[in-house]
Amino acid sequence: MDNTDLGAVQQRFAEIIWEHAPIASPELVKLCGEKLGWKKSTTYTVLKKLCEKGLFKNDGGLVRALISKEEYFSRRSLSFVEETFSGSLPAFVAAFMNGKPITDDEADEIKRMIDSFREGGKA
Repeated sequence: MDNTDLGAVQQRFAEIIWEHAPIASPELVKLCGEKLGWKKSTTYTVLKKLCEKGLFKNDGGLVRALISKEEYFSRRSLSFVEETFSGSLPAFVAAFMNGKPITDDEADEIKRMIDSFREGGKA
């Protein structure tokens, strides 16, 4: 995931694309001008970098996502657990919780998720 880590500005830009994809590049330039205060050249420079990272593709002026926002954050989360906790999900959960209480509803939801993954499904 090293190649697709994003800084705060790149992530905000990526979220604009994910929200509107597929999107014509002139429309993307317009949105980035409105939401980020960017000029056309800045939009295209950052878009090129994110295309090089394999997140998006600018195909004839149509910008498409090569991976979804959910997939990006899933990969990023897995990378974090791997790098920080040697891949141990229980160690991550213990550190995350750090004695914080959870509600019965949260515990039930987590149990449902675990049961679903045990059965080979998704949450």
